[in-house]
Amino acid sequence: MPYQPSRSATPRITNSVETPDGTLYYELRGEGPVIVLVGSPMHAEPFAPLADLLSHEHSVLTLDPRGIRHSTVKDRSIDSTPELRANDLARLIEHVDRGRAAVFGSSGGAVTALALAQSHPDLLRAVVAHEPPLNELLDDRDDLRRTTQQMCERYLAGDIIGAWRMFFATANIPVPPEAVEHMFGGERDPQDVADEHYWFARELRPSTWWHPDVAVLQERTVTMRIEVGIGEDSTGQECDRTSRALCRLLGRHPVLFPGDHTGFVTHPEAFSTRLASLVGEH
Repeated sequence: MPYQPSRSATPRITNSVETPDGTLYYELRGEGPVIVLVGSPMHAEPFAPLADLLSHEHSVLTLDPRGIRHSTVKDRSIDSTPELRANDLARLIEHVDRGRAAVFGSSGGAVTALALAQSHPDLLRAVVAHEPPLNELLDDRDDLRRTTQQMCERYLAGDIIGAWRMFFATANIPVPPEAVEHMFGGERDPQDVADEHYWFARELRPSTWWHPDVAVLQERTVTMRIEVGIGEDSTGQECDRTSRALCRLLGRHPVLFPGDHTGFVTHPEAFSTRLASLVGEH
């Protein structure tokens, strides 16, 4: 069911901006220093409760990533790379024109945020990368790369349930087999299916196989705050491991957030408090 804002929620502006290869849908709430909430492949709607809470003191920008939901690409055979998504995000930050942004990126969106920090530091005052799936930082990266390739091939060959079972097993997220059947079997929303197909075909591999330039990110900390977030309930999961590996390379301690990989959905109030404490003016 689509998110229904409460009566006290800050009004939102919805719009789209043209890009060289499509359109980007975005939502803008509130006034004040701008915070961007971005996922990949997660679209704007799951961020809405968190955005509403933050919008009482901030401008909050959310979006549908390229090729997902309301955002379009002219050629869906081209991979959605972190660099392309970072360019999209830079275009939106410049378009809304509310000053240097703090970016909270979740999962693949955290990879986008790190790529943005590398390529467009002038637009940013802070980056919070929440559980980026940077498999290339792990000792077992070769095995993970092979598994990801097999997972995508299985999905694209039509074994939807099998691919999702592989995904949860690899991520070390305990989901019962019957729950996987319930979530991804039977009749489903056509838009959800289209987004899911695009993710397996064009987004999952470029995101998990991306390797950050650690030296550049360390340089960026002179002009912006860079934090790596981990869910308190994500211990032992794949993104817990990748996030801690990034922290070691950057010489930083992880910031713990409520919940697990999607704690901003399940614990928006506590999550908003934690996030707001990190993204003040640098």
